Amino acid sequence: MVITLLTDFGLHDEYVGVMKGVVLSILPSVRIVDLSHGIGPQDITAAAYMIFAAYPYFPKGTVHVVVVDPGVGSHRNMIAASCDGHFFVAPDNGLLTKIVESERFEQVVRITNTDYFLPNISRSFHGRDVFAPVGAHVASGVGLEKLGHPVQSRDLVHLLALDPDISLDGTLKGRVVTSDHFGNLITNISEIHLMNICPKHLWHLLEITVGNHGIQGMKRCYSQVDVGMPLAVSGSRGYLEIAVNSGSAAELLQFKNGQSLLHVQCKRPDTDVI
Repeated sequence: MVITLLTDFGLHDEYVGVMKGVVLSILPSVRIVDLSHGIGPQDITAAAYMIFAAYPYFPKGTVHVVVVDPGVGSHRNMIAASCDGHFFVAPDNGLLTKIVESERFEQVVRITNTDYFLPNISRSFHGRDVFAPVGAHVASGVGLEKLGHPVQSRDLVHLLALDPDISLDGTLKGRVVTSDHFGNLITNISEIHLMNICPKHLWHLLEITVGNHGIQGMKRCYSQVDVGMPLAVSGSRGYLEIAVNSGSAAELLQFKNGQSLLHVQCKRPDTDVI
């Protein structure tokens, strides 16, 4: 059995290790995978994209515990859900929006049964006291129906404006969701969005504007531009990424989380035949 952990806790403090200790105390045989603990503090959107991109690569039966929880200690709800053989345990704050939009949850419950919590619940560390033990119990075979009351996926909190807009002139208006370890800027513009405005064989005609920087065409790999130059590629998640060959797009373009916008146009010659 596998449990993944995705948090914004970082690795400086004991928080991640303590969550693992709670899981192993309940289910010593489980395998724990650290998906990431480098999500920016309270960055629910970045976490929503990451769990959506990552979960299909794990075996069915995996329990994904996602804790990016700026509402910890408040009256926000906590949920457990199942989808295509996978299980998710998270606060109900939009973290599962991308999965809800693209997949169909077979079962969703609002977690209320304290029998599956630790005995003492803090106001600031539900990752340890609620989500870790609940995830361990689900991995051990506890049915979701025992955790609380069923709810409809449509009633969950959804993040708004995750998809780009298309203007009347066919311009895609998107934004940077996050940056990775290499400084690549990951956007909310998918390959499907790009194909809505331009056939794939004409992606070399795309014009991408990020802030004051213009980039001509999509490239297949980083080495297609000179070292230190920016480029646009389709990343491993299937989304448009802005990169710099042997450098950091986040530094070059002065990326600020949630504030970097981009426009994409397909500049097709009038004489072009598709």
